[in-house]
Amino acid sequence: MKVNALLLWVGRIVLLIILYIPIWMLGTVAITQLDLDIPAEPGLVSPEAGILVLSVVNTLLIVALIRISKLRGLRLAISLAIAYYGIFTFLTQIETWYFLGDINVSKELLFELFLMGLPVPFLFIPLAVVICRRWKTSQETSKRVDLPLRQLVLRISLLAFIYVIIYWLAGYFIAWQIPQLREFYGSPGEISPFWEHTWKSLKTDPGLFALQLFRGTVFTIIVYSLIRYFKENLLVTALLIGFFLAVPHFGHIISNPLMPFASIRLSHLIETASSTFLYGVIIVLVMQPKTNK
Repeated sequence: MKVNALLLWVGRIVLLIILYIPIWMLGTVAITQLDLDIPAEPGLVSPEAGILVLSVVNTLLIVALIRISKLRGLRLAISLAIAYYGIFTFLTQIETWYFLGDINVSKELLFELFLMGLPVPFLFIPLAVVICRRWKTSQETSKRVDLPLRQLVLRISLLAFIYVIIYWLAGYFIAWQIPQLREFYGSPGEISPFWEHTWKSLKTDPGLFALQLFRGTVFTIIVYSLIRYFKENLLVTALLIGFFLAVPHFGHIISNPLMPFASIRLSHLIETASSTFLYGVIIVLVMQPKTNK
């Protein structure tokens, strides 16, 4: 890349970071049911530093997804906006509903959390497509070849089960090892052996496994909807998608009254970011379609 072109892209990214912060903060206007006076331990970084870090990371992620896609214009903006909202808000907040609904998240607050996630995908992403000069549909190149329907269903089903396995292993061997976390979720005391804990959970909480099967399915469908139109580079695609699935969990670096204990946030950060990154890479390896020649 020539120096002038590089400087131009740096300028675009800086502009997008500047735009990202107020657009992201716009979503917080929807939050009226959250008690901000709940004492919460400090995060890994201050709120101000955390906002800057997350703004930079998310902007770079969105620009990379725009750059690698063969789509242009409104198709690119809509497809990426839906995928982003699905990964960052929908799949995240249904877990909030499942785990925190009986602890500190009311139905009203949950609805507001879903609203809070709207501005970035549906306002910032279209702006980013324009600023990155990817709005001209005349530049759009050929589509990828879709997987046959039978193969598609089989691979999505297989990956959903793989997600449950990754989720459960990471949850037990990383997050569930923290006594404060077990107490927070209503299981104080000594940790049970892995297989005992697994069979007990299958008997007493089968809905958890059904939820994760559903999440694994939606993860896979969203990723496939994107990589069908990605330029062919398996390594870049795998790393980028892994990053895409992991970034939503970076929010644990700042203080959060819904999860007030720093040790719980840190364990969840390590657990969820690592497991979703791995799963994103696996999805690409299994679902990467062939290209038209």
